[in-house]
Amino acid sequence: MRYFLLTLLLFFTACSTKSYEQTKTKLLTIKTKQFRFSDIAYLRHSNSDLELELFVAGQVFKKITINHLICVSDEGCMSKEHFNEAFLDANYPQNLLQNVLLGKPLLSGKNLQKTDNGFEQHLGSESYDIEYRVTAKEIYFKDRKNHILIKLKELQ
Repeated sequence: MRYFLLTLLLFFTACSTKSYEQTKTKLLTIKTKQFRFSDIAYLRHSNSDLELELFVAGQVFKKITINHLICVSDEGCMSKEHFNEAFLDANYPQNLLQNVLLGKPLLSGKNLQKTDNGFEQHLGSESYDIEYRVTAKEIYFKDRKNHILIKLKELQ
């Protein structure tokens, strides 16, 4: 009985509403081979969780939640590696999407160049050619080899 109650408690705690420390409204553009989106998005995050709500014509179109898994509202939950393989590129590091959405350096800051209002990274390998820029008003990620674009702009 004790184990049943503990399991029940853990189940309901895991499904409880998350409390996010920051919520920002962004103009988001994502272009991949499998997915295209350009409209308003809400980006919410705390230390370990990130939620991205995509809107089309004022209605929630898709919700993406990132913690130890990536959950997409109509696709279910998957590992970060599987998400990269399905939506981005299998050779990307597992935290790439989360780092891009939060404007953090990629690959432990490899090739990072500070600019007056942020930083830039140019990352290349046999499988990707990434241009990544972060400023106070915009995050820009482009992979020329895989034809992937992720752009977030602050709304005024």
